[in-house]
Amino acid sequence: MAETLRRLTNTSSFSVLQDKLESWHRDYHVISCDQNLNRCCELIELTAKIQGQLFTILNLAAVEGGHYAGVDTLKTRLLPWLGTCFSMARPSVSDDTSLQLIQESVEKDRRIRELSASHDNDVQKLDTQLCSTRLQLDSVRSELSEAQNELDETKSKSATTLLATEEEILQLKADLRSAHEQQEIYRRKLDALDDYERQIRLLRDEVSYLNTEKAMLQKRLMRSRSPSPPPRLSLSSSPVRSESPTRAQLTNSSRHARLVSRLSDLYSVERLEAQNLLRRYIADLEMVQKIIFIAVVESFNTAKLAYRQFKLRVRKTLSSTHFGVESLEDAAVDYIVRNLDLYDIQTSINDVINAMNVNPRISFPPDVDFVLISALIRETCRVAFAMQTLDPPLDLAFASDGELYNDNRYRRSYDSEFTAPLVMYHVWPALMEGDVVLVKGEAVTRRGALWSRSRSRSVSPVRSRSLSPTRSLVFNSKRSLSPERLRASFL
Repeated sequence: MAETLRRLTNTSSFSVLQDKLESWHRDYHVISCDQNLNRCCELIELTAKIQGQLFTILNLAAVEGGHYAGVDTLKTRLLPWLGTCFSMARPSVSDDTSLQLIQESVEKDRRIRELSASHDNDVQKLDTQLCSTRLQLDSVRSELSEAQNELDETKSKSATTLLATEEEILQLKADLRSAHEQQEIYRRKLDALDDYERQIRLLRDEVSYLNTEKAMLQKRLMRSRSPSPPPRLSLSSSPVRSESPTRAQLTNSSRHARLVSRLSDLYSVERLEAQNLLRRYIADLEMVQKIIFIAVVESFNTAKLAYRQFKLRVRKTLSSTHFGVESLEDAAVDYIVRNLDLYDIQTSINDVINAMNVNPRISFPPDVDFVLISALIRETCRVAFAMQTLDPPLDLAFASDGELYNDNRYRRSYDSEFTAPLVMYHVWPALMEGDVVLVKGEAVTRRGALWSRSRSRSVSPVRSRSLSPTRSLVFNSKRSLSPERLRASFL
């Protein structure tokens, strides 16, 4: 027995069994189902071998103890354990319990018969209802066939009426189209009439102003011809044009404040409206902001060019009739300030749209046009044109993508990188009066601005768009008078 126990101890069977159990626990969710079954069978075989060796040691220990040694242990521990392993279940039903079960079975049979009888009655009722439903269905089918026949007859009768109705509809559509055309013609005539009335009012104001100046000049001429007053007194009694400021000089400060405030309103109102309108067609917010910025810059450039041309035409027109001490330049500026509505703003809008169509920095869907933001362009051109009449005139700061960020001219947008030193693109330009910044612009700063700028130069090809005949007709009909239409006699 001692030799068998020593061998069992030396083999460390329980340690091997514990190691295999731990290894199987670690790999249970990794290995396959067959491998798990093989591991389990291996453990069962190892357990059986260990139990066989233990029973051998038990037998040897009982033999070594003699006939009576270990009997109590076997009776109290081994035999009860074996009894629990191999014992069979005994029936636990008594005679009284079996009689009660028989009574319950009879009661259940009686209930089953009653349920069967009620089920048969229900089936008969359902058969009767099914027959009545079939009769109703047959009657509905006959009514449906009659209604179908009546519908076919109605369709055949209304075929001729439908043809006549279609001809009437076509005729009514043609009449409606002609009525719309006539309405459009009348509307254009009404717009032209409004323009004529406005021109007449302007000309009447000019005539009254010129008549007043003519009367003053005649008085001055009569006074200069009379020898009674001395020259010194005549000079002191008559107003001197050089000492009295013009209307443009008198209203310069008020117009300056009003135009600066109007440009701020363009940023907070018209710019957001144009941005929301462009986002319907362009998903890229960066491209939308670039389009708006370029539209504002082009509007200022076009308005400045239009102002210079307008001023040259006014000077040329006033040069033949100008008199007095005030300079021709002041007279031209004063005339422009009093007649800002003569600015041909529609031509400037068309020039801005044409310049944006060939700009390689922006892209636009081919099925729409930059006319979508014509409201923003119109107001920007009007403000920029009026800013040129100030002394000194106001202008936008020069801006280019990739330039060094200037905190005095711009503020960063909310999505900028606040540590980036370069401007990736501009959202709104800065307003300048000479070298002084009046209103800051807005810019987007990000790292790698120069690299992204070099890549984006070839994003969109040069596009050429032209307005449709309908748009150009509407725009030409609403243009205001240009200075070329004014005659020298009216000035």
